[in-house]
Amino acid sequence: MQLPMSGVGEIWKAVGDFGPFQKWLVLLTLFPCLSVAFHQFCQLFMVQHVPHRCDTGWIRAVGPNLTEEEQLNLTLPRDADGAYEQCSMYSPVDWDLGSIMLYGLNATEKCSNGWVYPSAQPPSLLTEFDLVCDRKDLNDISQSIYMMGLFLGSMIFGPLSDRIGRRPVILISIFLQGLFGVGIAFVPHFYVYMAFRCVVGASVSGITMTILALATEWVGVSSRPKAVLISHCCFAIGQMILAGLSYGIRNWRLLQIAGSAPIFALFFYIWVLPESARWLATKGRIEEAKKVLQKAASINKRTISPGLLEQLKPEKQTKSGSPLDLFRKKHLRKVTLIMSCAWFVNSLVYYGLSLNVTNFGLDIYLTQLAFGAVEIPARIGCIFILQWFGRKKSQAVLLLLSGLVCLIITGIPEDQPVTTTVLAVLGKFAASASFSTSYVYSAELFPTVVRQTGVGLCSMSARLAGIVAPLTLLLGRYHRAVPMAVFGSAPVVGGLLCLLLPETRGTDLADDTGDGCSPTEVCENANSSSENGRIKGKGGGRDNECTKTTHF
Repeated sequence: MQLPMSGVGEIWKAVGDFGPFQKWLVLLTLFPCLSVAFHQFCQLFMVQHVPHRCDTGWIRAVGPNLTEEEQLNLTLPRDADGAYEQCSMYSPVDWDLGSIMLYGLNATEKCSNGWVYPSAQPPSLLTEFDLVCDRKDLNDISQSIYMMGLFLGSMIFGPLSDRIGRRPVILISIFLQGLFGVGIAFVPHFYVYMAFRCVVGASVSGITMTILALATEWVGVSSRPKAVLISHCCFAIGQMILAGLSYGIRNWRLLQIAGSAPIFALFFYIWVLPESARWLATKGRIEEAKKVLQKAASINKRTISPGLLEQLKPEKQTKSGSPLDLFRKKHLRKVTLIMSCAWFVNSLVYYGLSLNVTNFGLDIYLTQLAFGAVEIPARIGCIFILQWFGRKKSQAVLLLLSGLVCLIITGIPEDQPVTTTVLAVLGKFAASASFSTSYVYSAELFPTVVRQTGVGLCSMSARLAGIVAPLTLLLGRYHRAVPMAVFGSAPVVGGLLCLLLPETRGTDLADDTGDGCSPTEVCENANSSSENGRIKGKGGGRDNECTKTTHF
């Protein structure tokens, strides 16, 4: 949330919009992005499918000299393809070995004594906690629990950063992520693992939301898109690093430590991370704000005159419009419902593809590497796409493309993994670019007085989709194409709905809720660089920006 203060324009001009101080601060925001990418997708590499069968060691009591093949042949039923069943076995009996071999066993039951895995397989979440057969759904459920942690973290750490400051919340979140991230490597039970993952998810929200808000409050308006773009690209690089890290470390506990422990190195932030001068001024801590501003100016080799610093005074927050305004007025209700839907389906298809990386048929490590790499041109290309084609067309076409790709995948045979993976990478490209478009488009559609509330509601709908996406993968038990059909049809509907929204390219955004105006009337009659999230106030010329954001 941006914090206004008197004289901020002149003071920031004196400090410098994007000098060495701001560049150093943006650099500090990049390191956590690598850790965020790890926690977001690391579980995919900890629950890879391995062959398994019921533990039928009971027969060794009556047949200690049986070969392994004889043991399996006597104790495990076969499926239609002639392979041994993985989730059922013949019920144990009190017969001698001769009777068993003569009459055979007929009654079957689920695995009652656990499972047996290949001895050469490194320890994984699947093998340690038996996430197979009736317990395999726990994998996708735990992903939803992590996403729920993201949702809860955004609700907890957002208001907390407004109350106690950006810097303390960032440091607390880093500590929690390191503590519980490393703690996951030592959990004795899968339910404890899920609880720890939920806390890590909350800390991820605390870090990404607050550190991005801190950077945004220090960086000048013209350079903010650049700063956000760099952080998004760093998140993509983190996904690529995850592919290499998980390839080299197959033991899931060691992988968890390798991905979580490095964040403790960021505790040097205690000494180098500045507090937001805007937040300090709004809280009435003027002297502290002056010191931070003077330090920033000195690093930028600029000076702030004492007279200018004296203009720094706390200013009460401008009263925002009521959240009910989003639904009370017809044109805002339309924008709110459609954009909330767009964020929901965008998040659904993004995570639907990202969390389904193990099912596309190619090597999971190469697929993850491609998934991370494709986000970089998607994020950068989004800038040009918005300039050339406008917001409405870009948002609609990118959602439609991501959805259509998923629908096409449903018709690709299982023996065509290359085709499936190429289409999935294309879908990830479209979903990533669409996500970046959503940030810009939403900030431009909502009037200033309800912008924070409107974008916050959209962000919340995206978090809910993140919770739903892993659960949607469970529908694959009925048919492998069902999850992709859901991930494909939802963004198609969302993309078509976006065609009902007004175009905002080259327009100034409305400051009020525009009683009685249509969406087009609210957004017309101006020319501005609104794609940067900049809204020029009608009265005092102060720039207002929507800085509350959600990292994906």
